[in-house]
Amino acid sequence: MMNQRIAQLLDQLNNGIYEKETEIALSLLAAVAGQSIILLGPPGVAKSMVARRVKAAFRNAQSFEYLMSRFSTPDEIFGPVSISKLKDADRYERAVEGYLPTADVAFLDEIWKAGPAIQNTLLTVINEKLFRNGTKELHLPLKLLVAASNELPARGEGLEALWDRFLIRLESRSIRNEELFCRMLLDDRAELPIDEALQISNDEYQQWQRQLTAVTLPADVLRAITQIRRALRAVSTDEAAQRREVYVSDRRWKNIVRLLRASAFLQGRDVVVMADLMPVYHCLWQEPEERDGIRSALIGILFDDVAQTLNELKENLKKDIKTARAQRAAGRISRRQMERDADKKIYNEFYYRLADRDGGNTFVVMADYRELPDRGDTPMSGVLYKDRRRPRYTIVRAYDTSTGAPVGSTPVELTRDDQHLYIDGVRFALETLDRGDAMQLPFVDAEDSGRNYDHEIDELGKKVRERADQLDANLFISADDKAEIREYLKGLFKEIAFTRQDLGKL
Repeated sequence: MMNQRIAQLLDQLNNGIYEKETEIALSLLAAVAGQSIILLGPPGVAKSMVARRVKAAFRNAQSFEYLMSRFSTPDEIFGPVSISKLKDADRYERAVEGYLPTADVAFLDEIWKAGPAIQNTLLTVINEKLFRNGTKELHLPLKLLVAASNELPARGEGLEALWDRFLIRLESRSIRNEELFCRMLLDDRAELPIDEALQISNDEYQQWQRQLTAVTLPADVLRAITQIRRALRAVSTDEAAQRREVYVSDRRWKNIVRLLRASAFLQGRDVVVMADLMPVYHCLWQEPEERDGIRSALIGILFDDVAQTLNELKENLKKDIKTARAQRAAGRISRRQMERDADKKIYNEFYYRLADRDGGNTFVVMADYRELPDRGDTPMSGVLYKDRRRPRYTIVRAYDTSTGAPVGSTPVELTRDDQHLYIDGVRFALETLDRGDAMQLPFVDAEDSGRNYDHEIDELGKKVRERADQLDANLFISADDKAEIREYLKGLFKEIAFTRQDLGKL
């Protein structure tokens, strides 16, 4: 299977190289998609080694490496002018053999130090894989161009077009794990060869290019791409609370789709799934401080459909819980009691308000008030407490000793008459309807939605786990990104668990 083959190929490419799994995986992905990658980082962090190892993924591949300087000339990159052609045929052509125009994988270090003549030629080389040699237009065999630098392109020097050509942008760092660092120091093995059966032949590569166009993008992935595009209008950065807009050209979006198709294809699928979107954040940032904000936004978008479904479910569940409570409360009250108190104003479907206590911020539970003994009879035990979610409100309710009283509550004795509540013998008037208002009866006629919330929550959890498994199995998502996804999922699963707990209120 394709997925197993690529996984084995990546394992062999990473032999003898430490903490460069992301660089190698995304470089291979870029090569199959026909795109280019730039590695940003200090000298000595194996950036050139990444290009050499990816070159080994292709059977009989040719490579080209060059360290740029401000004195570099086009001859050194694209080949010297052929003296014989100039002398014998009066044609200005370069002898390109052994130079970038004949390479399958090229590595250009310190890319921003190249002069304008080199940079302008590279624009066509990277994007169209074309090189004009004299009067001829050469179609290059170039599969991957890896560029490297320890700095971003300087502003105002016309480097924006070349920067835009590198679809994948990665920061390459020194080894962070101390154990791996020590192993690297002691590792004297020669570069390990790649099994020929795993290597990609040129014919196979060309066939893959045709097959990529048949990989489909479903509607949910296209919707997610438009969400990501909108999210780039306000990206949070490490340096400031103020958000910034990140510009991504239409050409880059088109190339990103090619990258998504390559990701699906190399993992044995003929359709792009949401998990393929995760590495895309490496294609979107313009400056490193934007990267983490874009990654966080992208993770949220990957599960946005689930979050929206969960929010809709919670809102409907909340309404059904209210309906169920009102129906239970009404079920304990006789019709005569309902009619006796039909002139009182009902708040939030469950409460009457005491008009002359604490500025109208005290409420009595409607069902409890209707069951209270009349003034002169033996009082009923009750409690007085502050509403936990709205501390300025005080709630009065009968106290059933079978359940615990709310924390911080005060015990009281309660009685009533037709218009008043008596708390420890002190009379408080209940707010009644204004003249002309319709009489109010409790909320007993409404029906719940009849939804099977247990089943819906099970299906939602199943969808999240399936997508999480796809992300975890994706060959082109780094270990750091998978850890970030797991942190996000902890919160999402907690929300699902709390929603399941709320089902008990029905």
